[in-house]
This record gives sequence, structure tokens and C-alpha cells, in this order.
Amino acid sequence: MSITAIILCALVMLIFSTKAFADDTEYSQDIVEQIRSFFDDDDWHYDFDEDRGIFRFGVNLESKLKNVRYFLPVKEDSFTVYAVCQINADSDDPEIMKEMAEFICRANYGLRAGNFELDVRDGEIRYKIHVDCEDLIPSREVVRNSIIIPSAMFDRYAEGILDIMFRGATAADAIEKCE
Repeated sequence: MSITAIILCALVMLIFSTKAFADDTEYSQDIVEQIRSFFDDDDWHYDFDEDRGIFRFGVNLESKLKNVRYFLPVKEDSFTVYAVCQINADSDDPEIMKEMAEFICRANYGLRAGNFELDVRDGEIRYKIHVDCEDLIPSREVVRNSIIIPSAMFDRYAEGILDIMFRGATAADAIEKCE
């Protein structure tokens, strides 16, 4: 695949990924301000879509995945953090998809905060944390953890993800390298 095709695919995925998170436009200004305060206090670079209530930013990783992009839609009584891997599993390869699905299940088993998700339609891998804020504003620590944990999980499981995608590893062998 040429670099132009890769860039075009990435832009299309970004546009469609953002639309997928925009199911309504009502959101809590108090939650937004708490999240914005966390970002501003720590000098994060981010964008916020006022019309949709979605924060967007990227985080560099310490692993071979290098970085993930984040989408953080805010609702009236919650917010959800999605960290999306920049590389998709090959959805046209049934063996890779089978191994990746098993790997995701193995990785998710026992996780206490959030979970990995695999979109079987296009091979997208993401980590999701949902924060219920009914009748409360999340603390700075809750906001921080909801943003930091997905990056930490991608750092921890990156080698296994890449081994399945590019080295033909089994899910069992890949997870063993990570845990």
C-alpha cells in the first residue's frame, strides 16, 4: 500500500470514527470543564468539538505502537474514553482476526478498569473506559486515570498485538509475552 493510500485511509477512519461517537449533542458543561482543567493544568494539547462535546488528542507510547489517538465524548451524565490503535488488524485475513479476537479476550480477562475492543468489520483495536458521572462531577484523579490507563494497556499489550499482526503469532503465545 502506498503512503498516500495509507494517509487517505487514516483520514477516512478519523472522520468516520469521530462521527460514530457523535450520537447526540447534549453534554455536561461541568464534566467538560473538569476534563479541560485536567488537560490545561498539565499542558496537554487537545481539541474540543463544542458542537458534539468530544475531546480529541493523541498520546505517544513507550511501546512499538508509538502512539494512539483518543476520542473522549462527554454526555449529560458520563464520559467515555476511547484510545484507538493507529494500526488495524487485517480484517481480510481470517486467521489474523481469529487470533486477534482470542488475544483481546485473553487480555480483557481480569482487567478491572476498561477493556479492549476489536471491530471485526475493519480490524480496529481500541481500549475503552466509561465513567458514570450521574449526580457528581468526576475528580481530577478519576479523569487522570481514565486517560492514563488506556495508554498503559496499549504499552503493556503492544508486543502481542504486533506479533499477531506481523509475525503470525498465536493468541496464546502473544499474551504470554505481555503478561
